[in-house]
Amino acid sequence: MDIYGELEERGLIAQVTDKEEIRQLINGGGARFYIGFDPTADSLHVGHFMALCLMKRLQMAGNKPVVLLGGGTGYIGDPSGRTDMRAMLTPETIQHNCECFKRQMSRFIQFGDDKAIIVNNADWLLKLNYIDLLREVGACFSVNNMLRAECYKQRMEKGLSFLEFNYMIMQSYDFWHLNEKYGCNMQFGGDDQWSNMLAGTELIRKKTGKDAYAMTITLLLNSEGKKMGKTAKGAVWLDENKTSPYDFYQYWRNIDDVDVMKCIKMLTFIPMEEIREMEKWAPERINEKKELLAFELTKLVHGEEKAQKAQAEARAAFGGGGEMPEKQVSVDNPTIIPVLVAAGICASNGEARRLIQQGGVSLNDSKVTDFNAAVNDGDILHKGKKVHIKIRFA
Repeated sequence: MDIYGELEERGLIAQVTDKEEIRQLINGGGARFYIGFDPTADSLHVGHFMALCLMKRLQMAGNKPVVLLGGGTGYIGDPSGRTDMRAMLTPETIQHNCECFKRQMSRFIQFGDDKAIIVNNADWLLKLNYIDLLREVGACFSVNNMLRAECYKQRMEKGLSFLEFNYMIMQSYDFWHLNEKYGCNMQFGGDDQWSNMLAGTELIRKKTGKDAYAMTITLLLNSEGKKMGKTAKGAVWLDENKTSPYDFYQYWRNIDDVDVMKCIKMLTFIPMEEIREMEKWAPERINEKKELLAFELTKLVHGEEKAQKAQAEARAAFGGGGEMPEKQVSVDNPTIIPVLVAAGICASNGEARRLIQQGGVSLNDSKVTDFNAAVNDGDILHKGKKVHIKIRFA
């Protein structure tokens, strides 16, 4: 089975250090790989979802996952993809978040003897002696090379703290430690982690003379080039108390048409033979694809029963197959009140004001409180829980 070839066909692989060696390890079930998760919140989100799905795919092919919880690196905060410094978390918060992650990960990964293991880098990073670290690890790093890394370059203009500057060293130390103690020979991560991961492979080679490998996952972007999983409220969470199964379903049901097949390939476990046939479907069947995507991903995260319930609720709310109704309106002032009236959601400006005051109007995912809130083409207006209309301007 060419699992590596399937990862390529699904568009999951961004960069690799040693393609043929990695292909042989993965296809032969010889990868003892790790992915790190810093506990910056009390729930995993859609940004972690792709990594979890990749771990699941590789475990199904006989490879051994090592889930690394960043109980230690969480004290520092990864500067990758950031324009400012992350908030400092208390030890109690970090520990709580780690426990939440463990519960959610068990839905995707099989833990136990000769299966997957879960470790916390607080167990070794918090015990490090600073002088020993400088001598043992710091001597292997070139500051000039570190400053050329993309994760640092994008922060230099606004200021990069020495605290964050150490993150690459900590992540590299993790890989070395996991290699020495657990035989971990490969690291996976988001494409924005490439510099940190290369540093880890080089540290292992310098300290042990052994080969270690790295592969980054293609970041899941929407058609506008922004990270998927973000809404007006923030992240799309895997915890149903933060993002309900219905809202999770609706998030995927309403993604842009051009992103649907990409998400089906990268995130679902539908066999590639079926996906290739699906790519031949007529354009008019786009909503079938969206429903399939939303159902499959909701089933993965919340179970089949809740996925079926979310799908039924969506179909009932939107009529028929769950397609979001669109309304073309023409207004001189594209703000919430005139748009509510022009779309036929409210009969008058006065009714629109009262509905907003009562908390009955939402724009996309946010409750409307401002009578002058701007409405953009493609925005979704909600009246209560039963009326949902996508606005199109004439």
